[in-house]
Amino acid sequence: MPNTIAQLLAEPALLQREAETLLKRHSASLKTAAKSSWPALQPRLAQVLPELLGLYLQLYGDLFDCYYQLEQLLKLLAKSAAQRPEYLQAEDAAPQHWHKSNQALGSACYVDLFAGDFEGLKQRIPYLQQTGINYLHLMPLFKAPEPNSDGGYAVSDYRSTMPTLGTMAQLSSLMQELHQQGIRPVLDFVFNHTSDEHRWAEKAKAGDPAYRDYYFFLTEAERDRYAPTLREIFPEIRRGCFTQDKASGLWVWTTFNSFQWDLNYANPAVFSAMAEEMLFLANQGAAVLRLDALAFVWKEAGTNCENLPKAHLLIKAFNAVARIAAPALQFKSEAIVHPDEVVKYIAPNECQLSYNPLLMALLWNSLATRKTRLLTESLQRRFAIDPHCSWVNYIRCHDDIGWTFDDNIAWQLGMNPDHHRQFLNHFYTGQFPGSFASGVPFQQNPVTGDCRVAGMLASLAGVDKAEAEQNQQHLDHALARIYLLNSIILSIGGLPLLYMGDELGLRNDYSYVNDPAKKDDSRWVNRVAVTESQLAEATQAKTLSGRIYQQLQHLVKTRASLPVLGDGTTRILTTDNPHLFSFERELQGQRLRVVANFSEHPQYWHGENGQTFTDTLTGAKLSSGAVPLAAYQVLWLIS
Repeated sequence: MPNTIAQLLAEPALLQREAETLLKRHSASLKTAAKSSWPALQPRLAQVLPELLGLYLQLYGDLFDCYYQLEQLLKLLAKSAAQRPEYLQAEDAAPQHWHKSNQALGSACYVDLFAGDFEGLKQRIPYLQQTGINYLHLMPLFKAPEPNSDGGYAVSDYRSTMPTLGTMAQLSSLMQELHQQGIRPVLDFVFNHTSDEHRWAEKAKAGDPAYRDYYFFLTEAERDRYAPTLREIFPEIRRGCFTQDKASGLWVWTTFNSFQWDLNYANPAVFSAMAEEMLFLANQGAAVLRLDALAFVWKEAGTNCENLPKAHLLIKAFNAVARIAAPALQFKSEAIVHPDEVVKYIAPNECQLSYNPLLMALLWNSLATRKTRLLTESLQRRFAIDPHCSWVNYIRCHDDIGWTFDDNIAWQLGMNPDHHRQFLNHFYTGQFPGSFASGVPFQQNPVTGDCRVAGMLASLAGVDKAEAEQNQQHLDHALARIYLLNSIILSIGGLPLLYMGDELGLRNDYSYVNDPAKKDDSRWVNRVAVTESQLAEATQAKTLSGRIYQQLQHLVKTRASLPVLGDGTTRILTTDNPHLFSFERELQGQRLRVVANFSEHPQYWHGENGQTFTDTLTGAKLSSGAVPLAAYQVLWLIS
């Protein structure tokens, strides 16, 4: 090798030349493997390979077989490109800016809970289209251990679906139908770990050294090099991050559950194996892959093994792989970590989309406190991201609500962050006097008392308590909170994501406590089945579900008429009223101001003198000065 790895990484021209040499050396075999896709694949290889080579050398350059492993990876990419369906190859040639549109609207669902199976979901495509959904996240649907599967996030086979849902061929057919109907399918890419029933894990249990290197099999001394600096993720389920393998007596790294074995990405064979699984999912029709638990994928002794620099290198390498073999594929980051770490995963060459846990947590915080300063100051510092990328803004999801915010900002505002999180947990589990919420605690730490909160949107917003009290004013307030939350995620900038059932105001389902496989996981309280009769209520304006659905539809249709709420910029504004949250959207000189009242009491917003506004939600004409807002009212103002 004419240059050292350090020289290649330090000098882009040398790296470019090395990539060109590598491609030239293997072009004949790659062309054969790529078949008819070679004319499209070749220029992508020429463009992206220097970047992939640089990332690969940083990850694996100190290994003797680094170049051999990279060559095997390139052959895999060519083979995958040859297997890519024609309809997806057509999408590969188009720009991928759809998530910047003012008509982009997402939803997430469990297939069985929403539609029974893959064929049932096909039958419900008209409902999705009626609602305006054009991005659909199908929650984990691959083969997983029973009864313990962590909601499907313990994958036993990335190429086999749960039998109750249908076959992989039926899933592939469903994905193509969704594409044809203008709906982009989203799948989970669970790449930090596999289940302990995966064929790789089974071979590792049997003592195969090659597959033991796919995971972390550690002696007690080796385990203790890592253990002291790791945090427990699910302390209610089990303590520690390691599980002893009975056959060998060694300790296996299991960050989340004893049946979820962490993968060892320091082994390049693991990267290639998971790249192959990733591209298989892309070729089934996945437009977006949600990168599950991406903060944990790289391990180094003496660290907390979260958000390490090589985790970012690894994700960028997967991104480069996708841009070569499946360019239409987009990544969505699932990094439920400190806000400063979340934004580091968002970039065109890393994750083009990212959940926005800060916005989600602080919207609920503002409803509980009726104050918006923590929300405003936090977003002023962290909402801006690369203009080619998008936040995925959500009110809640299949999981729990964790109180993600920057402790330093809380202290600056006079709040003890630990005490404040305890308050929020008590408030949203209904233990705080005067709380409107009906949530349940999730993963309460027996030592610290810390926990997260689970619950459906309507239950957390106060519908359950208002109906139990038969208090019409409280019910009106609950519906107004739902409308306010939806109005924010639909207007603030990014792709709004609804959790299926929330658009109909479905409530908590406590039946999970009677299921031995679910009773210890309170998140099942907000994983609710959706029936045909409930869907029918969407068009019945006099029902509670109909009211919530129609209010949402009004917001969706108004947003679709306002280009500024698509690919526009966002500026978070400071108001002189602590109960109001405000931001401005701008696109090509057009500006829209959003003002939201997070209190059940009337408030006033003071606009600029001499200006008049039209509230696009109501058509009302408003003069500047002291503009009144009713309880939980939101304004979308154009001057």
